[in-house]
Amino acid sequence: MLLKSKRSWEIAEANVTPESVVRNRRRFLTGAGGATVAIALSGFLKACEDETVKETLVEGEGDPSASLYPVKRNPRYEVDRALTDEDIATGYNNYVEFGSSKSIQREAQKLPLRPWVIEIDGDVEQPITISIDDLLARMPLEERVYRHRCVETWAITVPWSGFPLASLVEMARPGAGAKYLRMTSFLKPDFAKGQRSSFYDWPYIEGLTIEEATNELAFISTGMYGKPLPEQNGAPLRLTVPWKYGFKCTKGIVRFTFTDERPVTFWEMLQGDEYGFWANVNPMVPHRRWSQATERLLGTDDRVPTLLYNGYAEQVASLYAGRKDEQLFM
Repeated sequence: MLLKSKRSWEIAEANVTPESVVRNRRRFLTGAGGATVAIALSGFLKACEDETVKETLVEGEGDPSASLYPVKRNPRYEVDRALTDEDIATGYNNYVEFGSSKSIQREAQKLPLRPWVIEIDGDVEQPITISIDDLLARMPLEERVYRHRCVETWAITVPWSGFPLASLVEMARPGAGAKYLRMTSFLKPDFAKGQRSSFYDWPYIEGLTIEEATNELAFISTGMYGKPLPEQNGAPLRLTVPWKYGFKCTKGIVRFTFTDERPVTFWEMLQGDEYGFWANVNPMVPHRRWSQATERLLGTDDRVPTLLYNGYAEQVASLYAGRKDEQLFM
């Protein structure tokens, strides 16, 4: 049981087109035989399909966990910013498994979310294999509002649903030698076209120290905006650590491994001089190719000052007191 006290920072590419639509489109085009009609109809149907995609993304249609949401908001975790519009937060995404653009919603819908099995292994009392729905049934779900800061300098504010990562650590019962928690994302190149690229070393790996993983802010998100997590945002479960840059928040997790060795993370392996293990937010430490002093709020495009540890210094600064010689902010 985590005992918590009030903190000073608190203040009051789409689903497959339905068969009937495809058949109707082909029948109409065959009968019409006119290029102008075909082009017009194609544009109309594309718009209809986009609307269907949008509806599916925000409604979580077909997700077995849909009845769990919304969950009660924890008032300890609110911030002094307006929530980002849901359409923006679910429509502007980095998810290299599905491509390098921000518009990967349609591609992400190809990822099957059931069955989804999570392994918990390494230095633990007993390895665990558990389905996502059984895990959700065991975890204390709640909603938290967190800032999210991308290393590319854009920022959003999101109501995440999920559970404290500390609850999963407690369930795992790690041994005394477990110094780190390594998280491994799915490997499904048949569904995720980005994983067919040999440029990256798949699957996506992330890691935290045990102290970071059990910090009160560390969170496993399974939903957002009172609904199940959309595929493009990391469904069915993703890491949310709001004091770090967003690339640390690995998506589509299938494995948690407790280990005495510090994980070499996905971006660290690819380009470690720009994207390190710690990745804590600091306005005074620029990225090698741009400043981190300010951030752009999606939805308004306002530029505002970046906050140390993204505004969560009171909760996390002590985690790094003995690591002054390490590159904590990249």
